[in-house]
Amino acid sequence: MARKKRIVPEEGRISQVADKIKQLRLDKGYSSYETFAFAYSLPTIQYWRMESGTNFTIKSLIRILDIHQITLEEFFQGIH
Repeated sequence: MARKKRIVPEEGRISQVADKIKQLRLDKGYSSYETFAFAYSLPTIQYWRMESGTNFTIKSLIRILDIHQITLEEFFQGIH
C-alpha cells in the first residue's frame, strides 16, 4: 500500500517565494540564474537555493530585494 505524501502548509508559500524570486530575475532579462548571480556578485549556490525554495536567510532575501529595488511589502504582495 502506497503512503500518501504529507502536505505541509508552508511548502506552498515557500514555492511562491521561490517563484517570485525567479520571476524578478527573468523580468530583469536574465535567463540564467548563474549569470544573474555573477552580475550581482552573489554566491551562485546560495542564489540557486533561493530560487529552489530551500533554506535561506532574511538577509539574503533583503539583498535580492535591494537589487530589484522593491520593498518587503511589494515582494510579499499576493503571497498567502
